[in-house]
Parts: sequence; C-alpha cells; structure tokens
Amino acid sequence: MTLPPRKTIDDFDPDVLGLFDQYVHGVIDRRGFIAGAARLAIGVTAAVGLLAALSPQFALAQKIKPDDVRLKTAYREFDSPQGNDKARGYLVQPTKAKGPLPVVLVVHENRGLNPHIEDVTRRIALEGYIAFAPDGLFPLGGYPGDEDRARELFGKLDQDKARQDFIAAAHLLQGIEGGNGHMGAVGFCYGGSMVNFLATQLPSLSAAAPFYGSAPDPEDVPKIHAEMLIVLAAKDDRVNAKWPEYEKALKAAHVTYAMFQPEGTVHGFNNDTTPRYDEKAAKEAWSRMLALFARKLKT
Repeated sequence: MTLPPRKTIDDFDPDVLGLFDQYVHGVIDRRGFIAGAARLAIGVTAAVGLLAALSPQFALAQKIKPDDVRLKTAYREFDSPQGNDKARGYLVQPTKAKGPLPVVLVVHENRGLNPHIEDVTRRIALEGYIAFAPDGLFPLGGYPGDEDRARELFGKLDQDKARQDFIAAAHLLQGIEGGNGHMGAVGFCYGGSMVNFLATQLPSLSAAAPFYGSAPDPEDVPKIHAEMLIVLAAKDDRVNAKWPEYEKALKAAHVTYAMFQPEGTVHGFNNDTTPRYDEKAAKEAWSRMLALFARKLKT
C-alpha cells in the first residue's frame, strides 16, 4: 500500500501552528486547540483532523529498530537524590565497541521518554557513543504511551526534583562501565532547557547541544565549562526572546559557543515525527552536533 505524502508546515495556516505550539507546551489542552482551530472558520471536524495531522507519527519516522543487532538496549534504574524512590532511563550502546566510548545524555521533550526519543538515543549510540535517556515521567509512572496523557502528567512533575534526577543521571552515565569519562548532552524543547541548566551544574560536561530550549539564568552562565551548540528555530518567539541576553552572558563569561538558526524553521523542526520537521535544517543541525561531540568527546 502506498502511503500519502507527509504534510509539512507549509500545509498549515500559521495561526493553527501557533495554537499547536500552545497545545504542545501545555498552555491550552486538546479541547482548547480544537475550539481555537474551529473558530478559524474550519469547523470542529476539520480541527480534529488538523490535530491528528500535526501529532507525532512514531512508526513512520523510526530510523533504528529497538532490536537492531548493532546495539544493546536496556532500561536502567538509578537512585533519585531526593527521597527514597528510583529514577529510570533508556541505555543504549554499540554491541561491538573498540575500547572505552564517550557518553551522551539525551533529554526528551515535555512528554517524557516516548518512542521518538528512544529512537534518537539509538541513532546517537550508532555513532559510537554510550547514550542514556532518562524518563522524567518515571516518578509518575513513566511515559504513558499517549501524548495527551504524557503532556498532562508533565504538568504535575516536581521540576526541582526532576532537575536533580537529571544531574544524577549525568553522574551515573559519566562513570558507567565502558565509558571513557568524556560526556556530552543533547536535548529538545524541555530537554534543550534542561541541557542549558545542566551545563551550568556539571563542570565535567564537555559538549552540549540544546535544541530550542529556554536559556538558563544569566547569573549561572559563568559556571558553564562545556562548548555549546545553541540550536534555535527561526520562528520561535517564546524561546528566542531570551537569546540576546543569553548570548551576552556567554560572551561575557568567555564560553565557547556557536549558534545555528536555520531560516524558515519552527519550534520542533528536528522532530521528524511531525509536520514541523524540516529535513534540510535537521540534517545540518544533527551534523553540527555530531561534529561537536566527535571533536570534544572522541579526541
């Protein structure tokens, strides 16, 4: 059976994309998106269809199968620094590693460890890294298998605890068996914000690539030791509003950084499960990330 061509952002009204961005980030819920889209003279039925078209298609976008023989995968629990509970992440490493490997922490968007982020983790591991993707939703039962439910759960997270759990995950990864001690981090949306935060908290972090994530507190920027690749979308007012202040702080602190902001992109352009995906921009951002990791972690 021939599948219909996947839609791109050019197929959607900018006002609909604006509503979807609010929906993705929890400003409005599913009902709010449908009501807002319906008011744009398209009706409720069409609004429901638009939401379906904009939502992730995990199976269509998967690049590396979970049982790929080139990789070893496992879910690994670790102690949470706050309380007596556990945290958990998805650990992926090449099956045929020659010597110790550098490590990369992968931080998900605001839906927890969904199939897309697991696939991204496998993609990174195949480049010669031990990759670990914690699930921020694990204290609430883990990624529930449904994006709406995941987004709802995310609003209930104790974010202070979540930040400490990600720091603990980084420490676990850096000392993991088979690792060479050189660590990088990449994250997307919420994960980009978390990677910006982690860069201010982990002096041992060598390279960081936050994708369209909120900037850290300016007063914390001088604590950054990692080389930074800041990836921003062209059309992303919410995140980009903080970039001038962030860049000023990076320069003042003499942090080595590069910024990549491909023309015409929207928030989430690296996520190839949705129409916001921009293939050319995503490939270039991915290539720059891998180049940074290779230079800082493999040499």
